[in-house]
Amino acid sequence: MPSGGGAFEDRKFRDFTGLVRAGDVLIVNETRVLAARLLGRKPTGAPAEILLLRPAAGSGGFDTAYEWEALVRPGGKLKPGRVVDVADDLRIEIVDSAGGGRVVRLHTELEPSEALRKHGHVPLPPYIDRPDEPDDRERYQTVYAKNPGSVAAPTAGLHFTRRLLDELDSVGVERHAVTLDVGVGTFRPVDSDDPDEHEMHEERYEVPQKTAEAVNHARSQGRRVWAVGTTVVRTLEAAGSGGEVRAGAGATSLFIRPPYAFRVVDALVTNFHLPRSTLLMLVAAFAGHARTMEAYEHAIAGNYRFYSYGDAMAVV
Repeated sequence: MPSGGGAFEDRKFRDFTGLVRAGDVLIVNETRVLAARLLGRKPTGAPAEILLLRPAAGSGGFDTAYEWEALVRPGGKLKPGRVVDVADDLRIEIVDSAGGGRVVRLHTELEPSEALRKHGHVPLPPYIDRPDEPDDRERYQTVYAKNPGSVAAPTAGLHFTRRLLDELDSVGVERHAVTLDVGVGTFRPVDSDDPDEHEMHEERYEVPQKTAEAVNHARSQGRRVWAVGTTVVRTLEAAGSGGEVRAGAGATSLFIRPPYAFRVVDALVTNFHLPRSTLLMLVAAFAGHARTMEAYEHAIAGNYRFYSYGDAMAVV
């Protein structure tokens, strides 16, 4: 949709090349979703669920860590010292409390990455009311996903195919990547009537030197910077808070909502989001609240699909 007004255009996503110009810079999020949901049973036989979030401090990387920060269910029962049996070759011990979650230890003779591949489930969003299926292991990944670390996909990127990326290359669009590991906070609604009272969960990000240089160079020449998804917006705006995007790793709890002065991003591809979500507030800050509500009314009237496996809109 044109952010400043004008008629909405209904297009197929394969026609995305008609919205870009030679010299535009397209930034994607290369994070990969972990099969981090583990289902098991307590010694009593009652069901239990553990969602691994990130390796605990000093435990190594995503492929090698045996200790993790995690969310557990039922939270009131799974206190430190309790054990959950996932399979004959995987037990999980609750070893500590961490904020609103737990620190857990994997007991297995398998490598941690192999244990997750064998027993982990894809943590589909709670509004997808079905168990995960084998196809979700790849269907809930972007075609360029490579850096494991997320519990949710950067869903705007799910629309891109390798063929479309090749077409964008052929028309002169520069493509670069960042990584932001999407946390469970992305599903947490804004319950307060005052958004200032909402606390964002911190998420880890990394901006490669090549990406920072490409974005800064494009902006110096007046070329547009496209963000594929709200995760890329938050990454670039956090890394560019001083007016120039800085390379390196960091963490951000940036909550973008109206009014917000964007420093880096000129155009946005994003899915249709839940009411009272921080994602929808970011879009409203970018396109304007009234214009965003008009776009959502247009999408509803046109039977667009919403949320993770739904349709997308481009805001230019």
